[in-house]
Amino acid sequence: MTRKVELVPHDPLWAHIFQAEAEVLRNVLGDQLVAIHHIGSTAIPGILAKPVLDILVEVRIIREIDELNNDMEALGYQPFGENGIPGRRYFVKQFGEAHIFHIHIFQSGNLELERHLNFRDYLIAHPQDALAYSRLKEDLARLFPEDIDNYVAGKSDFIKNMDDKALEWKQSLL
Repeated sequence: MTRKVELVPHDPLWAHIFQAEAEVLRNVLGDQLVAIHHIGSTAIPGILAKPVLDILVEVRIIREIDELNNDMEALGYQPFGENGIPGRRYFVKQFGEAHIFHIHIFQSGNLELERHLNFRDYLIAHPQDALAYSRLKEDLARLFPEDIDNYVAGKSDFIKNMDDKALEWKQSLL
């Protein structure tokens, strides 16, 4: 896929944009909703990010979400099913060609919920690692300015390493 890789400095307004979109999603998800979280680079102060808000949603029964595809489409979201991650429901909202929201929905108990939250929380608590992630993203954006797939692939090893560190850190807090 050839999609431009655009990185921008952290914008404190992203937290407010997340809150507003979370409220819209709460209305659609209703009784299925357990929790909703701002994740991804836009949730980590001080680092470069693609201006796309990632939202992690925990629901009671994942297959019930498929019944809400029309409601999500009415909000401007395109459903992509699992999109490569078993047990996930993935939605994208675009403005023109630009993605503005990515919604990742998992059923309670799915390990992906904890992994995403640990990653975010670890980088917030460890600004040196967050800065290293930001620098890596900047280098990859320079190498692959029109190639989102290679940009994402280039982050893979770093993210796996941070996932391991984040899990160890989280367990040390218990």
